[in-house]
Amino acid sequence: MPTPVTGGIAIFLAVTVLFFWTGARSPAAYSFLAASALLIVLGVLDDLYDLRWYWRILGQTLAALLIIYWGGVRVEYIGPVFGMSPTALGWLSVPFSIFATLGVINAMNMIDGADGLCGLLGLAALAMLTAAAIYSGNTLLAERLSVLVGALAGFLLWNIRLPWRPRAKVFLGNSGSAMLGLVIAWISFRLTQTPAHPVIPVLALWMLPVPVIDCLVLIVRRLQEGRSPFSAGRDHIHHIMQDAGFGPTRAALHLTWFSLLCGLVAAVLKRMQVPPPLLLLGFVALTVAWYLLSRRRERAVAFFRRLRRAPAAHPAPLAVPDVE
Repeated sequence: MPTPVTGGIAIFLAVTVLFFWTGARSPAAYSFLAASALLIVLGVLDDLYDLRWYWRILGQTLAALLIIYWGGVRVEYIGPVFGMSPTALGWLSVPFSIFATLGVINAMNMIDGADGLCGLLGLAALAMLTAAAIYSGNTLLAERLSVLVGALAGFLLWNIRLPWRPRAKVFLGNSGSAMLGLVIAWISFRLTQTPAHPVIPVLALWMLPVPVIDCLVLIVRRLQEGRSPFSAGRDHIHHIMQDAGFGPTRAALHLTWFSLLCGLVAAVLKRMQVPPPLLLLGFVALTVAWYLLSRRRERAVAFFRRLRRAPAAHPAPLAVPDVE
C-alpha cells in the first residue's frame, strides 16, 4: 500500500487550530492561513499530477504576495550586513521578500528526500526560532511556536523510522514541505522585522543551514551542468551520506545535530557581539566549502565515510533501523 502524503494537511490543520485557539485575528494571521491553504492545494495537486515547475513557482509567488500585501509581513531591512547602519530595502522590499519566501519553501522541498529529514530540520529551525522569540521578549510568539513545535514533533513520530517500524507511516509530501517552509519564512520575517523584539536577519540563515546551503549549491551546480535547478537527482547531501554508509535515519539525525550546532554557535557569536557582516561571511564560507567538497562526489563520500567511522559520529539516541 502506498504511503500517504498527508503530512502537509496535518500541519495546516494544526496551525489553523493554533491560530484560532490563541485568538489570532489579525490580517497577518488571516493572510498566512490563506497562503498556507493555497500551498496545501498546490502541493496536493503536485503530488497527484506532478505539476510543471513554473506552476509551483506561480503558486508560491501568489502565497508570498498574500502575506506581503494582505498581512503586511515582509523584509523591510536586512540589518547592518555591510558594516553600515541597518539597510532599508525600500522598493526592493517586495521582490526581496518574495525571493526569500520562495527560497525557504523550495529549500525545504528539495531537502525532503529521506524519512524524517525535512521534518527534523524544520523542527530544529522552529525550536531555535522559539528560543530566539523567548530571548527577544516576544513571549506570545514563543507560546504559539511551542505549540507548533509540539504538533510537528507528534507528526514526526509517524514520519521517522523506529525500532518497531522500518518504514515511515506518512510522508510530508510537497504540500507539507511547502507549508513548513512558509511557516519558517513567515516566523523569520516576524522576528527579524519587528522593532519591539528585534532579531538580526542574518541569524535566520544559521537556523536553517542544511536546506539553504544544499539548495544553493545544487542550483549553481545544476545550472553549470545545463540542467534545470528543479530536476530530480541523487546529488543532495543526504544522498551522498547514504552512499557513505549512513542510513536515512542516521543521516537525518546527524544533519539535524549539525543544524542545531550552527544555530547555537551563531547565537553565541552574536551574544559576544561579533558583527553581523562576519556572521554572514561565515555562512558564505560554509556554503563555498560544501560546494568545493561536493564537486567530486567520491571525495564527499570519502569525507562522510571517515566521519561515520569516527567514535563521536554515533550519538543517535534511538536504535532506529536504517533499512534503505
